[in-house]
Amino acid sequence: MNISPYILWFTECDRSKQNSVGGKCANLGEMLQANVRVPPGFAITTLAYRQFLGVRGLGDEIARMLEELDVDDIESAERTSQEIRQLMGATPISPAIEDAICRAYEDLCAECNVPDLPVAVRSSATAEDLPGASFAGQQETTLWVRSASSVLVRTTLCWSSLFTSRAIAYRKAMGFPHEKVHMSVGVQKMANSRAAGVMFTLNPINGDRSKIVIDSSWGLGESVVSGVVTPDNYLVDKVTEGILQRTLSPKLIEYIPNHHAGQVEIATVPEERQNAASLTDEEIANLTILAKCVEGYYHVPMDIEWGIDRDLPFPENVMLLQCRPETVWSSKPPTRVIQQSGTAIDFVVANILKGVRVK
Repeated sequence: MNISPYILWFTECDRSKQNSVGGKCANLGEMLQANVRVPPGFAITTLAYRQFLGVRGLGDEIARMLEELDVDDIESAERTSQEIRQLMGATPISPAIEDAICRAYEDLCAECNVPDLPVAVRSSATAEDLPGASFAGQQETTLWVRSASSVLVRTTLCWSSLFTSRAIAYRKAMGFPHEKVHMSVGVQKMANSRAAGVMFTLNPINGDRSKIVIDSSWGLGESVVSGVVTPDNYLVDKVTEGILQRTLSPKLIEYIPNHHAGQVEIATVPEERQNAASLTDEEIANLTILAKCVEGYYHVPMDIEWGIDRDLPFPENVMLLQCRPETVWSSKPPTRVIQQSGTAIDFVVANILKGVRVK
């Protein structure tokens, strides 16, 4: 393993390291501490980002451009964002930081015994994945990155994505000073997902904390996260862990890796799989257990990304890829969604007898 101020392995990350590794990488480390299955990887620390901004007065120039910016002027904000990102893309990474990143990637390849290991390169800002704010989707993620040189390029892209027009405007609206938000980058072994998606440890429709909701589709989870497919939906009782309702949707496309091209592409799902369930009951049961474990560790409702790795046996193939506190309902006091009559036993039995409904 590398010993460098620019690198922390996920096993070394937790919430106390938030300022060094950002919200996403801190949460990955916390999940590992909770004994949840997470693909291995490392964080490129915010020290690397801060030193990168020190090259050629880059940080001062960005501050000047942001100070003059009117974020309500959409065209001006977009133009300034592009100028900042181009400026960062043209700035070289110092040899010391380059060497640390390359050595860490090579160590990860050796750990997984795969040359040119496919990895996801994800932004992890210090103001990201917090209970009081949701920056999800505002910064850069690149999937199926292979080679140390490609990781370097994508690292710079993650750094510069802190200055998309959307991210700039959101920070201003939320009262986060631009100069106080720094960027870490997570480099994580790709899960070669047969199916993937998201799950919530409450019902995101009505805030019912007695339920877990799982959205699932074929291939990598980007199809669900980006909203390009209508996923299968499973409603699970958090107490009994029984499936209360399953809604299967036509899943016409999937994101899959093109090994020859070294990138992710959109493919048509074969007809025989389009309307088939993307999860087995035992996979749903395992995801439910993991979701309850994560919520129990954090003590708040959680928004979780997961994948079912096609290369591993069950249950080792059920992986959690990211997690963050749920921000819509969590800020509200819990409400009684279901009107219960009779005893608690009557209620549990009634739920069991409902069976499984397929739409």
